[in-house]
Parts: sequence; C-alpha cells; structure tokens
Amino acid sequence: MEFVPGTRPPGPDCEDIAAWGEPSVIVPQYIAKIKVEAEDDYPANACEPYYYSNAQIDNLLVTDTLGTASVTKVVGSTGTFSGLVSAGSFSANSKLFNIPHPSQEGKRLLHGCLEGPEHGVYVRGRVKGKEINLPSYWKDLVDIDSITVNLTPVGAHQSVIVKRWDEEKIYLQANGGMPIDCFYHVYAERKDIDPLVIEQVDTGS
Repeated sequence: MEFVPGTRPPGPDCEDIAAWGEPSVIVPQYIAKIKVEAEDDYPANACEPYYYSNAQIDNLLVTDTLGTASVTKVVGSTGTFSGLVSAGSFSANSKLFNIPHPSQEGKRLLHGCLEGPEHGVYVRGRVKGKEINLPSYWKDLVDIDSITVNLTPVGAHQSVIVKRWDEEKIYLQANGGMPIDCFYHVYAERKDIDPLVIEQVDTGS
C-alpha cells in the first residue's frame, strides 16, 4: 500500500468537521487505531488532537467479547439495540419484548419475560395417547433428572399419571386404561452451561 499525499493548500485545516464522501463498499471494515506515543511526538504545527467522545456507527460487527464495563459504556442505562442481538449471556434488571401492536394501530405490545432460579427450557402441547415425544435435541441439552411434567386432562377426568420418562419420551398411564387426551407442559434445566448462581455478592457493577 502506498501513501498518496493530499492536494489541499499548505498548512493544517483545524476546523472540527465531520467525515464526508460515499459509503465504503468494503465489508467488513475496521476502525483505524491512531495513537500518539507522547506529546513530544506530536508536531508542534499540527491541529489540536481530538478523541471521539460520541460516535455513530451504522452497522457494528463485534468479533470479540464485550466485557461488562464496555457494554455499560456503549449502551448506557437507556441505550437500545434493534435487530438481532446475539451474545453468550445477557443480564438485565428486566427483560421484555416490545413490538408494534398486532391489532391496534398506533400502539405497541410489551410482554415481560418469565423469571426463575435456573436456566430452564420447556415444551408444551396436547397429547392423545400414552407417550409425549420430547425434542430430539433434549438429550444433549437438558438434565433428564430435572424434568417435571404438568398434565391437564381434556374433556373428562382421566387420573393420568407420569409412569416413567427417559431421554426421548414421557410415558403416561390413565386409571382403568381410559383413553388419554390432555394438555402438557414439560420443564427441564439446561446442562450445556453452568447452573445459575442465584445469590451473589453485590460488587456494585
């Protein structure tokens, strides 16, 4: 790469002006890292150095970890993200979704996220028969011993019980061999990550 000097008139232009020009077509791009080693290294006839205390980035690609302090500085107490945000973990005082109202124009719909003392997952549905099929990936995702099942009979009392379970299915049994028709919720705790520590020392961060 060859540096080509500019064609502006001699002498620095110290006006604090914004960048201009056409957007680059190079994707991804990297922000320049510019460092002055010491004041003696900075030319005496140069413009006063600036640092960017506020910045706007149209599209941000993060290829490394953002620590807690960095996220606090970037997002702030009222900052928001739009679009798809992916992270290894996420912590907040509250979590909700906020979407345009599906049936009332000019309004928005907000729902809070359910909180609990574990990294839990669930499946739900309706079963007509003696077996509830668990998702195929559950055997690698959840602690099978943590499974709990809620059943609600449909149409009539059936005295349905959970007879046993394994990595693939929940096996049901009804009193007197009655046909089974019920709604179900199956909950379990993830095993692919460390258990949630629900009480921690407040470090002030």
